Amino acid sequence: MSIEIANESGVQADETSIVSAARFALDKMEVSPLAELSVLLVTLEVMEELHERWMDLPGPTDVMAFPMDELESTRRPDAPESSPALLGDIVLCPAFAKDQAHTAGHSLTDELHLLTVHGVLHLLGYDHAEPAEEREMFGLQKRILAEFQAATLAAQRRDAQRSADDRLLGTVGLDGGPADPSGH
Repeated sequence: MSIEIANESGVQADETSIVSAARFALDKMEVSPLAELSVLLVTLEVMEELHERWMDLPGPTDVMAFPMDELESTRRPDAPESSPALLGDIVLCPAFAKDQAHTAGHSLTDELHLLTVHGVLHLLGYDHAEPAEEREMFGLQKRILAEFQAATLAAQRRDAQRSADDRLLGTVGLDGGPADPSGH
């Protein structure tokens, strides 16, 4: 799965973790590993222009999703090899998201993860125009985010434990370092 990210927003953002959130959501939604996704972080002015042009709504917004190709969910076994499918573009506005993060009581990174998952779901055809659609999409978004946060925390704990183990092994000489010069 190829995920490209470009930060043209002028706001410092953890691009690696945004890509991780997107990849996690795509994996959870069982999207083809051949899919390609683009994530673009933009300024308030650029987002306002996109929002007005494509949604006919005034002012900037937090996230927009622009779907591209339909992914092949099934294909015949004798069909030629699939080529990568461009899932689409997710456009995030960190400057707009900052206020939302503050209001929600979490970090900008957490807000950008939420918006990334939201954008992925839009690219996959989910919407929230009707109450039933909103319940489905937001329930799925909440579940994916909770699982992503749990997986991220578990990975951080494993890394911290591995680091502690390496330090301990190094202290007692079992870190696989240079052999004892006496040949023992």
